[in-house]
Amino acid sequence: MLPILVIVAWSATAALFAWYAAGVAQTITYVTLADGRRKERRLPLSFKLLLPLAPNLKPMMAGPSMAAQRERADARLVTGGFEGLLSGWEYLSLRLLLPVCFGIPWILLIHSGARVSPILAASALPLDILGLLLLYIQPAIWLRKAVEKRQRAILRSLPFVLDLLTLSVEAGMDFMSALQRSTEARKIDELGEEILRVVREIQLGTPRRVALRTMSKRIDLPDVRSVVNALVQADELGVSVGAILRIQSDQIRQRRFDRAEKLANEAPVKLLGPLLLFIFPSVFLILLGPVLYRLFQQLFH
Repeated sequence: MLPILVIVAWSATAALFAWYAAGVAQTITYVTLADGRRKERRLPLSFKLLLPLAPNLKPMMAGPSMAAQRERADARLVTGGFEGLLSGWEYLSLRLLLPVCFGIPWILLIHSGARVSPILAASALPLDILGLLLLYIQPAIWLRKAVEKRQRAILRSLPFVLDLLTLSVEAGMDFMSALQRSTEARKIDELGEEILRVVREIQLGTPRRVALRTMSKRIDLPDVRSVVNALVQADELGVSVGAILRIQSDQIRQRRFDRAEKLANEAPVKLLGPLLLFIFPSVFLILLGPVLYRLFQQLFH
């Protein structure tokens, strides 16, 4: 009777967890833009499941000993576009909660399989360590990919936005009006979110050069940093902003062409591995397979 009760209890627990996970997976997470609008930001399901447990670790993660790591995490989350949705101490808590909460089922699964398979039993300890390590570094991998994706989107939009600002300024608009027009004339993307924030900060009294430099720090891209430095210098020296924007647009397009040319030159080298490992053996088997088959038939019959 006791084994049946244990099975029923575990089955009910698994069903309740699956029901909870399904409900959490359907929730949509948002960030609030500078003008009050909300925009969807996707978090991994594991983050959504464990975020309610993060406040239990706040006294440790929000302490002075974790200040440097917390500041780095906050900066990366802002660059990735998750400001207001996920804080630095929550991110650090998730890095600790993932191996603790999901590592125990992983270890139990490995050791239960080790009772059946001798091969799995011999490699149980390395698999345990590997699973815990992957769970620990998974948030860092997710954040790095999110930051790279957002930065690529900003790089794609930057030349077009600079052209739009150049046309607006050369048509007689001041720089602030041109920034506002650039957010109204196109769909709000990653770069549009940052420009919208700069406009709101300037409207609230922040000096223009400070707002631009803060945006450059948030985005953390050399091309954006170059444009912002040129605009700040033009503001300080009284140089025409339209001429600066046109020069920066041409330079960014040239740098993008150089990056594309570099990737094209690296492509043949990167193709050598798949060619040697997969394509050449496949061609060899296709061409010589029938010959080898007939040879084996003659040898063994």
